[in-house]
Amino acid sequence: MPRSSRARPAGIATAALLLSLAVLPTPARAAPVGPTQLNAADMTLLNGVRLAGLWEIPAGQMAASKGSTAKVRQVGQMIADQHVELDQLVVDAANKLGATIPSNPTAEQQGWLSEMQNNRGRQFDQIFVTRLRAAHGKIFPVIGAVRAATRNPVVRTLADQSTIFVMNHMKMLETTGLVQYERLPPAALPPAQDVSALGIAQANTGIAPPVQPAVLWILLVCTMAIAAIVSVRVVRGRRAATDPRSRMLRG
Repeated sequence: MPRSSRARPAGIATAALLLSLAVLPTPARAAPVGPTQLNAADMTLLNGVRLAGLWEIPAGQMAASKGSTAKVRQVGQMIADQHVELDQLVVDAANKLGATIPSNPTAEQQGWLSEMQNNRGRQFDQIFVTRLRAAHGKIFPVIGAVRAATRNPVVRTLADQSTIFVMNHMKMLETTGLVQYERLPPAALPPAQDVSALGIAQANTGIAPPVQPAVLWILLVCTMAIAAIVSVRVVRGRRAATDPRSRMLRG
């Protein structure tokens, strides 16, 4: 058998094998990460943490001096001291990011401080605990949402730090026994939806071409069968070329 004739079946088998490998899915490559910028959610966290300190520091100091029980005074002092620390963290983060954050509490927060200033005794204790517990419960889910989605490492770190402070403050306020849980607003949950296929859809994003596994297996088996048939024919051709009887017949 001429060499060109022998090489042709082998070339066909090789081409078939390469074709089967070409259609196999390739790993998805992550898009290059570019420079991050602050978005509205990031600024909401920076502003929210800063505003919390601007009014809760004086509120805690007020409770430390006006609280009618030792527990309220203790909790007030601890919250004030810890908010001083958290306030420095958010100021440092804003400076790193070149962001402008508030320097004064909102009108609503100033109203809460005036309300505390105008009350005494047990009434003051209840207002202090109620206002601060509601405020912490409001910002807590915001911190979690920003932490889950932010692309900025400075904001991510601040969210981690803020989570610890806010969680501790809620627990401190609850130790006073004055938290009225029945009056807390319900949790703001996203609308119910079927997310059973969401993970699969996201996992397959970027994989090309979209080939079913069964098709890949069939193609691979066919390729192997073709290669086997070609190999058998090549071997038979070589045996026939070396057989003396075949030479006599040709002669």
